[in-house]
Amino acid sequence: QVQVAESGGGLVEAGGSLRLSCTASGLRFNYAAVGWFRQAPGKEREGVLCNSDFDDTTYVATSVKGRFTASRDSTKMTLYLQMNNLEPEDTAEYFCAVSHYSHCSQDQWTQVAKYKYWGQGTQVAVSP
Repeated sequence: QVQVAESGGGLVEAGGSLRLSCTASGLRFNYAAVGWFRQAPGKEREGVLCNSDFDDTTYVATSVKGRFTASRDSTKMTLYLQMNNLEPEDTAEYFCAVSHYSHCSQDQWTQVAKYKYWGQGTQVAVSP
């Protein structure tokens, strides 16, 4: 059975940093593209970042470009989301999602339907 889990959320002041972790089991983690999404109250779920270890490609949303980065630890089957210079607009529930595919598509990586397995979410709150 495939299981995906996120951790590392919390409450920080604007300008602070957090590192989120996504761990997957029951699948070939290093052959799958992995995305991060977020959803604020009353808003649509939006793509934040997609990382492919297969072709060493990462796409990030314009809203987080230059502030959020991804890295993988293959021995721990974990994808990290490093979030720096956080803003109140980053406040949301963050989800890790594992794709059907091994690569991220520049035109399709933000589509929820592209991802097969999802974590339960972790809350991030940024105070002014």
